[in-house]
Amino acid sequence: MDKNKERNFKEIADGYSAKEAISEAKRCLNCKIPQCVKGCPIENDIPAFIHQISMGNMGNALEIINEKSNLPAICGRVCPHEKQCEGHCVMNKKGTPIRVGKLERFAADFDSEVGLIREKVTPKTRGKVAIIGSGPAGLTVAGDLARMGFNTVIYEKEAEPGGVLLYGIPGYRLPKDVVKQETDKIEALGVTFITNCMIGTDITIDEMFNHGFDAVFIGSGTAIPKTLDIPGKEAKGVLQSSYFLRMVSLYNNQSLSLDEVPIKAGDIVGIIGAGNVAMDAARTAMRMGAKKVTVYYHKSEEDLTCNKSEYTEALSEHVQFAWNSSVTEFLSSEGRLTAARISTQEGEKVVNVDKFLFAVGSRPANRIVASTKGIDVNDAGYVITRERPYGMTTRHGVFAGGDVVHTPQTVVLAMRDAKKVAQGIAQYVDAKKLLED
Repeated sequence: MDKNKERNFKEIADGYSAKEAISEAKRCLNCKIPQCVKGCPIENDIPAFIHQISMGNMGNALEIINEKSNLPAICGRVCPHEKQCEGHCVMNKKGTPIRVGKLERFAADFDSEVGLIREKVTPKTRGKVAIIGSGPAGLTVAGDLARMGFNTVIYEKEAEPGGVLLYGIPGYRLPKDVVKQETDKIEALGVTFITNCMIGTDITIDEMFNHGFDAVFIGSGTAIPKTLDIPGKEAKGVLQSSYFLRMVSLYNNQSLSLDEVPIKAGDIVGIIGAGNVAMDAARTAMRMGAKKVTVYYHKSEEDLTCNKSEYTEALSEHVQFAWNSSVTEFLSSEGRLTAARISTQEGEKVVNVDKFLFAVGSRPANRIVASTKGIDVNDAGYVITRERPYGMTTRHGVFAGGDVVHTPQTVVLAMRDAKKVAQGIAQYVDAKKLLED
């Protein structure tokens, strides 16, 4: 990686030193009824692991975290802490909440650096489960089932495991080596990864059952980006943010050349949307040398859906925002985007632009469902699941969780759902084997 690229995509948020972490941990009041735990979607025992850090017991802290989370180094970086654990901290009333995310990150990074925790590998005698997708949901199900004694195999279409963690979140927020460290820890539990494998093409769910799997989990996320029906959207230069972010990730991994990244140095860029993906795309475009990046949003600043920290950091990096503004038409010359017509409260205007990115959500692909009989989806294409056993689809033995079931969520919300599905899979396989015996 060249020095400019390395500097541009270096992680922004600094972690704690051991001294800083212990000092921060000592501020915790250890509340009798900890609101931070109520704010955590996976109900991490936050006061307990923070107390261990305050005493310098980093191994004990991570053991407590591992009881609930398979991806602490990732959650410590990308979770919306201000809305969850830290937002519920009683000290937040004074504006000084305990920095739970940074403490979780510290414990996980400390372990990766010195190798404190090496979990015993549970004998894989309880059953065999296939996992489709290695994003947050897939990794969580695989890790939980491996700890329960299941032989777990993850199938991933990309060359490396990690899913959206690797290809969707920019490196300055989540370094790729951190994702690899976490997937390596999952693998160390006895989980097998099979990469470059497209479900529905290279192997089907029916073939997985024929190969002896007792259950299959679909955690393939939402691979199809949504668009808006705006005249002129077929012009060259109108792109999806998810495609742009993936191409930049591949460029940073030295898997393709700079010429293949769609945004060039000096480009004027517009973005439609106001979620975390829009912020990631805007900040990444600036790092790729865009001359100007403007986020166009049809509502006001108060209606932003992204993390507040993402927005403030985008502002600090000179991303511009146009509130109450809607793109009504893309203008082009010889098929290439040149400008956009914008509707604002002051009236209509035309702005020159080289590239325009959609960041308006995504939906599941139907490749897996289409190649398998008996899996029902709703009108929006999301897989329908049941409560008992939790996460099972309309086909027995096939489970689903994460974004392929729910509209796109945060990493930790996908993990919360996945942990419940892992329990459902375990109950199903145990009952299946009991009946077979």
